[in-house]
Amino acid sequence: MPSKPRTATKSTAKSAAKTPGNTVAPFDLAPAPVVLLAGSEEALADRAFGALLARMRELDPTFERTDISAAGYQKGQLATWTSPSLFDERSLVLVDGVDTASDAFVEDVLDYLAAPVDTVVLVLRHRGGNKAKKVLETARTVPGVAEVSCQPLKRDQDKVDFVLGDVRRARRRIDVEAARALVSALGSDLGELAAAVDQLLADTDGTVTEAAVHRYHGGRREATGFEVADAAIAGEEGQALVLVRHAAATGVPAVVVVAALASRLRQLAKVAAAGRGRAADLARDLGMAPWLVEKAQREVRTLDPEGLAAAILAVAEADHAVKGGGTPPEHALERAVRVVAAARR
Repeated sequence: MPSKPRTATKSTAKSAAKTPGNTVAPFDLAPAPVVLLAGSEEALADRAFGALLARMRELDPTFERTDISAAGYQKGQLATWTSPSLFDERSLVLVDGVDTASDAFVEDVLDYLAAPVDTVVLVLRHRGGNKAKKVLETARTVPGVAEVSCQPLKRDQDKVDFVLGDVRRARRRIDVEAARALVSALGSDLGELAAAVDQLLADTDGTVTEAAVHRYHGGRREATGFEVADAAIAGEEGQALVLVRHAAATGVPAVVVVAALASRLRQLAKVAAAGRGRAADLARDLGMAPWLVEKAQREVRTLDPEGLAAAILAVAEADHAVKGGGTPPEHALERAVRVVAAARR
């Protein structure tokens, strides 16, 4: 049976080294009887799960995947999904929201952990808190268990390492100074930092330099291009225009704002063209992070298709203008923002 991925981030490059004990780095995650993704940082959990899926596909491209919500769990479901197949085929069972688990799930999973099935990889996603803590404690005693710490990164150096790892896995290079500049500009949110890395890799060639980071992000958080794009796509024309003018006043180049608008609209267009489907399925096919696909899916539902097409054209015209196309850049940019905001249903 073909796999049914739901939350995947493709990773095929060399993984990071293991950390002590049963805890492994996100990109070093390999199939194990029980896998724990513990912590509230979704960007790390997504990457760890993506690495696991990649390794599973290497071992068996036809493995079966099942998703269970711990909150809405019904008694006996786990036994059904983890039952060995007739030919001992590999399978993966993802249980999301263990921190919101029902009593029925806790009871069933504790019984299961006493004797896990060899051909099943059971993934438990726990975002924190004391609820169902006994599940984590018991799972950690299972021989061969693998745990990924998905706690938010607090130290700047850890975030720099995160950036360096993302670029390395994309088979590109980035100067350490450039990684530090990016963390300085956008390091408060790991998801936003990851998206910025994706944008830089898409918009540059060769080694990503500190100059490229400053060109696209300027080391400023006062009014970034992505904040303008988010406000415009949300239909908040006034707020978006205020941010555009504040960006100009604080020295953020118009080309940076247009690049952010273009990047976000490309994402929306790709997701809209892909049609309905699970975010992870589309993420794998579109080459986007699952959380970005989910965000784009929500936004596409609020946009008029003809308005989205008009917005793409307006941003293309603004891109031409800010790169010396003749039309005053500030006028072209503000017009583009208005057209994008008008695309909201």
